[in-house]
Amino acid sequence: MAEGIDSTVAAITDAGGRATGATVDVTQEDSVTAVIAAAVEAGGHLDVFVANAGIAQVQELLDYDAEDFQKIVDVNVTGVFNSYRQAARQMVAQGHGVKIIGAASIVAFRPFALLGPYSATKWAVRGLTQAAAMEWAEHGITVNAYSPGIVGTAMWDLIDEKLAPKHGQQRGEALAENAASIHLGRVSVPADVAAMVSYLASEDSDYVTGQTMLVDGGIQFS
Repeated sequence: MAEGIDSTVAAITDAGGRATGATVDVTQEDSVTAVIAAAVEAGGHLDVFVANAGIAQVQELLDYDAEDFQKIVDVNVTGVFNSYRQAARQMVAQGHGVKIIGAASIVAFRPFALLGPYSATKWAVRGLTQAAAMEWAEHGITVNAYSPGIVGTAMWDLIDEKLAPKHGQQRGEALAENAASIHLGRVSVPADVAAMVSYLASEDSDYVTGQTMLVDGGIQFS
C-alpha cells in the first residue's frame, strides 16, 4: 500500500502539482477523521473529498461466506458513511463546503450475477448519496457519485474466469458477451471514469447534486 501511495504522490508532484500521502482505514471513523485533518493541515481547508475506497468479491450467493459479506459491507457502505460524514463535518466547520463524491457502480442500477453483495453495497451508496445531498445542500455542499460500467480491470477478468466454465464458454467469451451491450462499442478505461470524477469535482457541476452518474458507454439508461 505504501508503495502505491508514494508512486501516486510522485506522479502528481512530477506533473507540477502538490500532494501528501496518508494511510486510512475507512471502516474506522477515527482513521477517516485523521486523514481529513492531515489534508486540512497540508492544504489549509477541504474543498473536495472523493470516497473511492471499495472492494469486490466475485462469488455465487450460495457460496458466499458470511464474514466476507460483512467485510464488503464494512468497506463499501460503512466506509462511505464515515467518509461522507467526516468530510461534511469539516466543510461545515470551516464555513464553506464544496464537493463530496462517492464511488458507486453500474450495479447500483442493475446487478450482475456473481456480484450480489457488491451490488447491494453500491445501491446503498446511491441512496446514501441522495440523502446526504438533501441534508447538506443548506451548507453549500454537493454530494454526487459516479458509476463505472464494464472497465478493463482485474475484477472483470475474474468475472469472466468464473462465468466461462459455468456457461461452457472459453476464456474471454463471457466478458465479450457482457460487453456486447455497450452502445459505444468498447469496454471503458480508467481515464473515462477519471474524467467524470474531474467534472464532479469542478465548478462545472456546481448545480448538480444527489446524482449517481453512469459512465458505462450506454449500457444502462437512468
